[in-house]
Amino acid sequence: MENQDKLNDGSISSGENVSFWIDSAPITEFEKPNGDVHTEVLIIGGGIAGLTTAYNLLKKGKKVVLAEDGFIGSGETGRTTAHLTSALDDRYYFLEDTFGEEGTKLAAESHTAAIAAIEKNVNDLNIDCSFKRVNGYLFLHPSDNEKNLQKEFEATQNAGLNTGLLKSTPSIYNGDQTSCLAFYNQAQFHILRYLDGLAAAVVSLGGRIYTQSRAEEITKDGALVNNYKYTADHIVVATNSPINDLVTMHTKQAAYRTYVIAGKIPKGKLPYALWWDTGDADSKWVSQPYHYVRVENFDENYDLLISGGEDHKTGQADQENIAEAERYEKLEEWTRTFFPMLEDIAYRWSGQVMEPVDSLGFMGKNPGDDNIYIITGDSGNGMTHATIGAAIITDAIMGIKNKWEDLYSPSRITLKTTLDFAKEAVNMASQYLDWISSSDLKNTADVRAGEGGIITKGLKKIAVYRDYDDSLKAFSAVCPHLGCIVHWNNDEKSFDCPCHGSRFASDGTVTNGPAQTNLKPVDVK
Repeated sequence: MENQDKLNDGSISSGENVSFWIDSAPITEFEKPNGDVHTEVLIIGGGIAGLTTAYNLLKKGKKVVLAEDGFIGSGETGRTTAHLTSALDDRYYFLEDTFGEEGTKLAAESHTAAIAAIEKNVNDLNIDCSFKRVNGYLFLHPSDNEKNLQKEFEATQNAGLNTGLLKSTPSIYNGDQTSCLAFYNQAQFHILRYLDGLAAAVVSLGGRIYTQSRAEEITKDGALVNNYKYTADHIVVATNSPINDLVTMHTKQAAYRTYVIAGKIPKGKLPYALWWDTGDADSKWVSQPYHYVRVENFDENYDLLISGGEDHKTGQADQENIAEAERYEKLEEWTRTFFPMLEDIAYRWSGQVMEPVDSLGFMGKNPGDDNIYIITGDSGNGMTHATIGAAIITDAIMGIKNKWEDLYSPSRITLKTTLDFAKEAVNMASQYLDWISSSDLKNTADVRAGEGGIITKGLKKIAVYRDYDDSLKAFSAVCPHLGCIVHWNNDEKSFDCPCHGSRFASDGTVTNGPAQTNLKPVDVK
């Protein structure tokens, strides 16, 4: 029951469903805060971004304290599919048009270097995390055009990547009739076992890690962590979505939910590899959702096929009239079409992806601040983006100019993304109409055990959840970030904000920023 309670409050995982990574690795926890702290660098967030930054800085001789509001990897890092790749969510020909040839070369170089940096950490620290070098294969979505594959091949060659245009796609059904772009020498690993090794290295180098430690009121001086004063010369906010910024960064990116299934396949049926389709060009979403697949070791007789996709903007599944649970069904149907050897589904979970309007992450100094740094905008490439961000911020704190710093600057402006920016801005603004729209529930009697929803009482919007013991919990449905009305996510048992992606567990506890505080409890009859 203790672990179930932790699941409900979001401290083990930011949702009801448990990923394979969380299920197959021990929970890594450290002591809770017990007094005020001063250090050189305060890092907020215990995922891959925060731990890699901590490890890098400790090797440079800095004193580091890391605070994680759950356990190690309990945020979005533990809900990834752990592809390590220089094949990015958006096409390189788009990057070339946006950032120019030199900028695109830097993007390719940085992601390639990030994979190498992870591999070096695995070897240096002797981390048992199933790290493997593998090939990746990008094939066309039915809505895409064959000429775009050739166009992408040319752009990747211009960027200096090791790619090849193939007439068939290895190992997928009817692959001999499906051309693809091969990305050679990519990688994969078990993310939580990697984090466990990094956390041990941080502690061995003298770093201090605190778990179940919520940071609030972040300023240039530090933060309140479980109501203790944590002061520092430099503050790194590595929380997927920044919790220190009310507006600026949230106009540059949008939160999407992505879905994952995992099922057993007989050992040796598929090679260890990565597969992606090019994305739905007809999607209503700016991000053009795509599918992504890999294989992971499971036991002596079976591997695990891990497949993801069916994305939508957070809190807006109803915009396509496809419920969250139905998205797993659509994902399974797609997966079995290309990988018919898939047996019963053993795991399903969803994660949150921050999609920047110009495709590249935001890593470096927070706009307007001299000593506060952020790592966000992972765009589905969180493992490499986070590792790049850790390198950039480490150099910045050490007073070194990083060659990727300007490309990933959170203050950058890319004029060629104006149309996408406008679409996301209009979508965001339209969510405030929920204040005047009807609710999904008439009264509390409509709320069944294990479910929730939104009720209107006069001018108030109330979020309600009925626990499995039939007790009713009620909160203001107003997101404490910027006042949007949250939506009930019946799959992950959470209240999700459709404006900026804040998420709250069924007990009202905030599990995803940018909101810093919980939903406010209210009394209902």
